[in-house]
Amino acid sequence: MSPVLVTGATGKQGGATARALLAAGAEVRALVRDPGTERAEAVRALGAELVTGDLYDPGSLAPALEGVRGVFSVQLPDMTDLDGDSEWVQGRNLVDAARDAGVPQFVHTSVSGAGQHRTAPGWKEGRWKSMEHYLETKTAIQDRVREAGFAHWTVLEPGFFMENFLPPSFLLPHGVGGGIVTIIKPDTELALVAVDDIGAAAAAAFADPARFDGVELELASERRTMAAVAEVLSRAFGTDLTAPDLTAEEALAAGAPAFTLRHEWQNAIGHPADPKFARDLGIPLTSFADWASAHLPHAATA
Repeated sequence: MSPVLVTGATGKQGGATARALLAAGAEVRALVRDPGTERAEAVRALGAELVTGDLYDPGSLAPALEGVRGVFSVQLPDMTDLDGDSEWVQGRNLVDAARDAGVPQFVHTSVSGAGQHRTAPGWKEGRWKSMEHYLETKTAIQDRVREAGFAHWTVLEPGFFMENFLPPSFLLPHGVGGGIVTIIKPDTELALVAVDDIGAAAAAAFADPARFDGVELELASERRTMAAVAEVLSRAFGTDLTAPDLTAEEALAAGAPAFTLRHEWQNAIGHPADPKFARDLGIPLTSFADWASAHLPHAATA
């Protein structure tokens, strides 16, 4: 069977997708900018074929796309310029190159609620200017995928990554001993998702393109309040952690990065992703407790 081209294979979502596809016996072609890095070599060691390319360079994508049966698409913004067009340029280039190469299936990962955000309370009044560029960019790439004319396409819309709690973490800016620092309120319910579940969803789509055609999956592994999250983290780390109730000013003073002030969106609006949507499609999910038990004890001293 022809390979699937996986972008971001050295990162979280692409890496999870590459692992899930390889575990299912699929051939994986991983797009990397530098095949000599340790992360790239680790992907090769799993059994993936490495191919050099850059999402900023459309001309480099044609050789990588030759003969593939599908593409897994993920882009990250330039973290030094969050209001720039880096994510849009990368997404547009990949969609257009895959379309031009005649790739039959395209699976793109975005974020929960993109496209629905314009109906959020306060959006039209300008309350959420800090979220506008982020969500509009995600929505524009989703629209590009829908309109490209692929024989089969799927959009995954994951919620709040469980991996956000893996040290070193912006939610634990002073390490585990320094406690959780966030403006997310204790009673705010998060649509938590494990990146391995994103990989499982993508692999399921590639295994059955017709069934997943046109599916826009609001993907969550479990929904938990921040207070319940803190309870799980306390057991996993073996130390007492509480969900704080901080103002934006207090969170910044306590060491929270400025970009985390966007999490006020979680308090007021939140992600619509729900585990039932994935379960209805037969996708296996990971509970937060199981994820924490598997990943966090090894990081307890961080």
